[in-house]
Amino acid sequence: MEGKAAARAAHAGAIGRGLLTLALAAAAALLCQRLRVPLAWTLGPLLATALACSAGARLGVSPLLRHAGQWVIGTALGLHFTPAVLRTLPGLAPALLAGVLWALLLGWLFSRLLGRAGGAPDHATAFFAGAIGGASEMAVLAERHGGRVDRVAAAHSLRVLIVVVALPWGLQAAGFHPLQGRAGEMLLPPHLLALLCGLTLAGALLARRLGTPNPWVLGALVVSLLLTGSGVLPEAVLPHEMTNAGQLLIGVSLGTRFTPEFLRAAPRWLGTVALGTVGMIAASLGFSWLLARAADLAPAAVLLGNSPGGMAEMCITAQVLQLGVPLVTAFHVVRYVAVLVLMGPLYRWEARRRQALQAVPLSGP
Repeated sequence: MEGKAAARAAHAGAIGRGLLTLALAAAAALLCQRLRVPLAWTLGPLLATALACSAGARLGVSPLLRHAGQWVIGTALGLHFTPAVLRTLPGLAPALLAGVLWALLLGWLFSRLLGRAGGAPDHATAFFAGAIGGASEMAVLAERHGGRVDRVAAAHSLRVLIVVVALPWGLQAAGFHPLQGRAGEMLLPPHLLALLCGLTLAGALLARRLGTPNPWVLGALVVSLLLTGSGVLPEAVLPHEMTNAGQLLIGVSLGTRFTPEFLRAAPRWLGTVALGTVGMIAASLGFSWLLARAADLAPAAVLLGNSPGGMAEMCITAQVLQLGVPLVTAFHVVRYVAVLVLMGPLYRWEARRRQALQAVPLSGP
């Protein structure tokens, strides 16, 4: 009996924390929107919850809401892949391959920095913390190879936070501003919106059942892309209230990772992550400019596609600033899949190489 009462009290407490978190996030988003902060519905909730949680507030939302935010973003991104856009994608293959190679090189350099200056406890921790890939997937790979999951998760969280804050402000300073709508932009009619929501939700659930990584984004994205690219759906967008809610939930899911314990744990490690992330942003600026010149692409979109940020956050930035959403999404999806597939084999290859070098006897005089 006491156990049931305690469970009910814990459930009520979780609901109360969730409502408080959402209220704080919504207030921050509205304030940022009024102040014309770029990416207001992501940055406002992210910064407000990160600051509150770092100060000791117990905030959080149900994982179901985080998944709902990812599903909305995946659905919205797929609507940009019209038949005309899909016809251009094969020609982007060389640029997408260059993006993958850049991500692998950048991650390797970042892992070397973490291993030497960040005080990484072992090679697996540095390797997977430096990878430019999904945080949860890299944490799983690190654990599988004996790395520190907490250090890997902390590195990815802080890296994404810095990129998500820095790039929108930087792009706005460069003259790119959020637009409320484009001329001729059409909202999906209610019956098509209901059809889209039902099918993309089914796609996300199927992807989850099949064990697909990041199923709530990728499953919804694939279904939405197929419906739009095949002409079943007209060229249209989701209601702004829906995409704003998705951005808010993405911001909250990132901001609530930051706790007092997070900030106190391994300050040298976190300082190195922050410094390395700034360096990666600067390096990505140069690489993106060169790639954009070589491939005749928009530099701002190439930068978002090849920055060391997360897929959902960078694609949201592209959508809000209307900077080549299909191009940015293509860069991130291809990079995400390639890094996920390659990081395990690359780690094992490098581990064997390190062991072979250590086994070579030193020749004396």
